[in-house]
Amino acid sequence: MGAKFVRRIIPFIAITFALILPCLGESIAETTPPKTPPVAELSTRDAVILGVIEGITEFLPISSTGHLIIANTALHLDGEAPLIGANGQPLWYKKPSPKHPEGEPLTLKLAADTYTIVIQFGAIAAVAGLYWRQIRSILLGLVGRDSTGLVLFRNLMIAFIPAAALGLALHDWIDKHLFSIGAVITAQISGAVLMFTAEHWRKNHSTSKPIGDLSSKNALGIGALQCAALWPGTSRSMTTIVGGYFAGLDPRKAAEFSFLLGLVTLTAATIYKSHKSGAAMIEVFGWPHVLLGCVVAAVTAAISIRFLIHYLTRHGLAFFAVYRLVTAAVLIFWFLV
Repeated sequence: MGAKFVRRIIPFIAITFALILPCLGESIAETTPPKTPPVAELSTRDAVILGVIEGITEFLPISSTGHLIIANTALHLDGEAPLIGANGQPLWYKKPSPKHPEGEPLTLKLAADTYTIVIQFGAIAAVAGLYWRQIRSILLGLVGRDSTGLVLFRNLMIAFIPAAALGLALHDWIDKHLFSIGAVITAQISGAVLMFTAEHWRKNHSTSKPIGDLSSKNALGIGALQCAALWPGTSRSMTTIVGGYFAGLDPRKAAEFSFLLGLVTLTAATIYKSHKSGAAMIEVFGWPHVLLGCVVAAVTAAISIRFLIHYLTRHGLAFFAVYRLVTAAVLIFWFLV
C-alpha cells in the first residue's frame, strides 16, 4: 500500500461523499444554524479510536458493529438522556406529531450509533481502491463488454437483496433492541460456533471454485447467511466468508467475494443511515471528527484487508473463532458480572 493506493482511493472518497451529502444536506440546513457549535464533544482521540476500530474490524470476521458498540460504551458515548440545545430546549430526532405524540428525543447514543455506520464509507473507499480491477470488470459487463463482470454483478445483487430487504423491514427494531453488550456477547459466541463448523466442513470438501463460477443459487445462499449479520456482533464479513466456503470457494476467493459484497451492502447501509439520522449525528458531533473517523477507517481498512487475505490463505478462520470466544468471555466479566 503506497502512493498508487492513495491515488486510487481519493476518487472513491470523493464519490462516496457525493452520495452521502445529498442525504444529509437538506435536513442539516433545517436543523443546524450556521456556526452553531456541536451539542456534544467527540474528541479527536475518540474519533481516531472509532475510525481505527471500524477499519480493522469491518472486514475481519469478528464484527465491526459489535466492537464499535463496545467502544461506544467504554468511551461513554452511550448516554440515553435527551440532549438540550443552546436555547435550553430539548433536541428532537423525531418531533412530536399526531402519529407520535411523545416524539423521540435526540440522544448521545443515537448520534454515536449513527456515527459508527457512517464512518463505514472509509472502508468502502478502501475496497474500491484495492479491487478496482473487479469493479472495472463489472462496469464493462454492464455495457456488454465483459461477460465475467456481468455474472459477478448478477451474483452480488442476488447476494445483496436478502439482507437489504430484511434490514429495511427490521431496521428500527434492531436499533431499539439489539445495540447492546448482551446482544454482542450472544452473537460472538454463536458466530464462533459457526466458524468452527465451517472450517471443519472446508477441510472435508473441495473449495477450489473460481468466483466467476458461482451460480445464482450459490449467491443466494451467501446472501441468506449475510442476513444473520443484521444481529450486531455477528459479522457481515464472517457470514459471507462462511457462505463462500459452503459455495465451494477457497478462503482467499471467499474473502474477495465478501469484500465486493461489502462494497454494495455497506454503501447502501451508509446512505440509508445518513438519510435517516445523519443530520442528527452532525447536529450532535459536527463535521470535522466525522470526516476524521472516515479517513482513519479507510487507511486501517486497507491494511486489514491485506492482512486477512494473507492470513486466511494459510490458516483459515479458526483463530478468529477463538478470538470471538475470548471477547465474549471478557465482555461477560467486564459488563455482566
